Amino acid sequence: MGESTTDSSAYEISLRHFDLSDVDDFMVWATDDQVSRFCTWNTYTSKEDAISYITGTILPHPFFRAICVNNRPVGAISVNSNKRDDDKCRAELGYALASKYWGKGIVTQAVKMVSSTIFNEWPELERLEALVDIDNGGSQRVLEKAGFKMEGVLRKYIVLKGRTRDLVMFSLLSTEVNTV
Repeated sequence: MGESTTDSSAYEISLRHFDLSDVDDFMVWATDDQVSRFCTWNTYTSKEDAISYITGTILPHPFFRAICVNNRPVGAISVNSNKRDDDKCRAELGYALASKYWGKGIVTQAVKMVSSTIFNEWPELERLEALVDIDNGGSQRVLEKAGFKMEGVLRKYIVLKGRTRDLVMFSLLSTEVNTV
């Protein structure tokens, strides 16, 4: 994420469900190679693929929200639960933001907003995790500012865009939310 002195208080930040009519706003950041660099998905190149993703994945997802500035989507944040019964106590947080908004505290605010509500919405959830590429210092700072604890480095953990990558594990426990 880039550097900036502007903070999130200069923006009206909100989270809301995506709608198919958000496709043009989605394309602004989803077509940006800087945004997708550390993501598991590839940069979008066609509006049709974006529409398919929104209708097939985002809309039916139990917790996939648009990060909005003045009610206009500039990114996304999601929580993915585990399907196995013995793993229902934890879920994974993911997010992406248009590069022009990096360094302004917007994602930090969005992560705090999700963290303050997800444990109530999903009462079986005790642990929210985030896996961050070791070279993505901006995202690591976001999680630290939002109260997540860095637990360690998972070496050679994932093949991302043809390269084996180390990931940093962060977590926030339900018992820590009120202390953030």
